Amino acid sequence: MSDTLLRIDGLTKAYPGVVANDDVSFDIGKGEIHALLGENGAGKSTLVKMIYGLVAPDRGSMALDGAAFRPGKPSEARQAGVAMVFQHFSLFEALNVAENVALGMEQPPRLRDLARRIRAVSETYGLPLDPARLVGTLSAGERQRVEIIRCLLQDPRLLIMDEPTSVLTPQEVEILFETLRKLKAEGTSILYISHKLEEIRSLCDHATILRRGRKVATCTPAETTARELAEMMVGASFATPEATSHRTGDVVLEVTGLSLPAPGDFGTPLREVSMSVRAGEVLGIGGVAGNGQDELLAALSGERVSPQGSVTLKGRDVSRLGPVARREAGLLAGPEERLGHAAAPNMSLVENAVLTAARRQKMLTGGFLRWGRARGFAEEVIRRFDVRTPGPDTAARALSGGNLQKFVVGREILQAPEVLIVNQPTWGVDAAAAAAIRQALLDLAAEGAAIVVISQDLDELMEIAQSFAALNEGRLTASRPVSGLDLEKIGLMMGGAHDMEVAHVAG
Repeated sequence: MSDTLLRIDGLTKAYPGVVANDDVSFDIGKGEIHALLGENGAGKSTLVKMIYGLVAPDRGSMALDGAAFRPGKPSEARQAGVAMVFQHFSLFEALNVAENVALGMEQPPRLRDLARRIRAVSETYGLPLDPARLVGTLSAGERQRVEIIRCLLQDPRLLIMDEPTSVLTPQEVEILFETLRKLKAEGTSILYISHKLEEIRSLCDHATILRRGRKVATCTPAETTARELAEMMVGASFATPEATSHRTGDVVLEVTGLSLPAPGDFGTPLREVSMSVRAGEVLGIGGVAGNGQDELLAALSGERVSPQGSVTLKGRDVSRLGPVARREAGLLAGPEERLGHAAAPNMSLVENAVLTAARRQKMLTGGFLRWGRARGFAEEVIRRFDVRTPGPDTAARALSGGNLQKFVVGREILQAPEVLIVNQPTWGVDAAAAAAIRQALLDLAAEGAAIVVISQDLDELMEIAQSFAALNEGRLTASRPVSGLDLEKIGLMMGGAHDMEVAHVAG
């Protein structure tokens, strides 16, 4: 019998103006963890959509365990033994774990029997779940467990995972890796997509690398450095971000006792948040997803005005000002959610540039919009941040997630803010683009801006921040110099360890 589970032969898929996959061929072995790597827009998403039955290939073929495989829809892929955990969770917060799992099954058993199976499978794989818990009360790591258990109940032969560690603490990552290694030992194959190259090196047996829709290399990650992997992905070398030596100045942003009710039944209230950020300083705020990151950005940007506490910008109280007035004062923000929050999906890149930059970039004259100036600014963002797009008139929804991220972050940076707050600035962005965004943030700090980076990527925070604070259940710890912390201590802070406990560990 062959050791190959899935054989991909010449898969090609084109859309108007772009070839997403061009004659891609590779094999995934039985009981293998196989990485699929590539920069943003390289064709990874289209490829896995073809495997999972969401997209039909124009040319090429697939064989699963030697038999022709061409799923017309995801249910056909699942019936053949292919399961997928998406980067964005597809769960209903008002339903419990068992009800959510049942929704993803073709013929779910009675909820009582399903709950029993969920407990058994989750404990077998070290991912304990209470079937009766409402999903809205679960952490991001627990929600991912629901998605994984839903897949494992199908007894998959191939499990596709898209950026599975982007919302996890270091401790949760280790638990996930133990689970994946256990599945591998039992003969399950895993196709693993991630931009975290050190994870790829420690976990994956082989890697296939895509560049602009074509397969350009295969390798053994453990025998390849993270930098070599990144350079194969982009086809060129790139610089590691470096901070310019400079002194921090006076406090620019001062937040005292900021409290805010939860925005809904499953949101997180902010509880007495206080911090200060100096000119030229990068403050990194870490935390597991769902601990108040979105709420904090909304409160700082002015999208939600806090009834308690104060926000001071260069000595001026802006606590009661909305987002437009705060932007005019020099406080800009970039939210995590790209489509629908940071960018309007059906608007062009020029129109999306206007939404946040009209006043600061002087696009308005006598109440009329200067479209030439707006287009010029959008084109500058596209050029400076290497946004892969046919042009500035392209709709935001037509860009890959990583390219849209480059656009929305670049749009804010190029407005030269005095304070910039960004949530997940390099989420879903390839290594070279992430390095460029981080360098742009460091350069902005060197020019005197105060920067707050909210991120679940701890390596990112350790690389660019001078100080660090952790957000847990809406509470922010006191900031500490990054130089005195390691990933274990940061993980404890993110997990809710009290200051005294973390200080004890640090000592």
